[in-house]
Amino acid sequence: MADAAGDRFTHYVITLTRNPDREADDDLIREHVAFLRELDRKGQLVSAGPFADGAGGMIIIEAESLPEAERIAAADPFVTSDYERCTVRTWLLSCEDNDHMGMG
Repeated sequence: MADAAGDRFTHYVITLTRNPDREADDDLIREHVAFLRELDRKGQLVSAGPFADGAGGMIIIEAESLPEAERIAAADPFVTSDYERCTVRTWLLSCEDNDHMGMG
């Protein structure tokens, strides 16, 4: 399925996976939180949080394209410090507003 850039039903999921060889300190965590706050300020942050098992986390964002979402993910201090690794995937929302992707 094609990337529906700019579509309000298209989001990007950044999955963060902990690097077991790295430790986070309070400064790194604050940098990551500042990064999330900036995404929120720009209207791009949909949701974010860690996994309960401590193995990483997930950030859901709005972006114009998959390459833009990948650039955003790569700029996260958790990623630039190698504390976590990331993958980015396009997520197509299925909901009443889009008649469950036209299949409802």
